Parts: sequence; structure tokens; C-alpha cells
Amino acid sequence: MHQFEKLKIWQKAMDITENVYKVCSELPSDEKFNLISQIKRCAVSIPSNIAEGSGRNSNNEFAHFLGIANGSTYELITQLMISKRLKLIAEEKISTIINELVEVSNMNFALQRSLKK
Repeated sequence: MHQFEKLKIWQKAMDITENVYKVCSELPSDEKFNLISQIKRCAVSIPSNIAEGSGRNSNNEFAHFLGIANGSTYELITQLMISKRLKLIAEEKISTIINELVEVSNMNFALQRSLKK
């Protein structure tokens, strides 16, 4: 069992989630129940799955939940890119978040590898 609050990957994912919520407040309100809702769910899913996995009984179970978190990471990157392509948000508003998501994904893969040793 890991203390998820001390995991750098969880801390970074929490920061990303906060930044995503700030960006979503700038999206058009008519997307509130569509794209905005999906973006927020993905963002929340990343640190949530890291935390849930850390509380599981084995490293294999933890790695499984890290895999789910990584899937949400890539889903969120895609949704942010869709928002940009639809001209709902400027690239400079999401480029930092996307870079941070790539960093979290790299951290995730490294943590998964370490759990399988």
C-alpha cells in the first residue's frame, strides 16, 4: 500500500486537474454537458485512479489502475486537441497542460515498470 498523497505523479495529476477546470471555465457554456463534462471527468479520473490503485492489495493491481489512469491521460489530450481544432480554445491555453499530461504519462510508465520488478 502506497501513500498516494506523497506520489509525485498524483500531485502532478492533481495540479493538471485544477488547471483543466480553469480552462474549462473559458469554454462556451453550450458545451457544458458535452465536451466540458467529458474533459472534467477525464481530468478527475487520472489522480483518482492513481489513488485507487495505490490502495489496492498488490503491485499488479496498482499497475492495472495506473494503466486506466494512462488511458484517461491520452483521452484528455485528445479532448483538448478537439477543443483546439473546433476553435473553442486557443492552443496557448492548452499546450502547457498537454505537455504536463505527456510528463505524467512518462512518469506513469516508469512507475508501472518499477512495480513489475
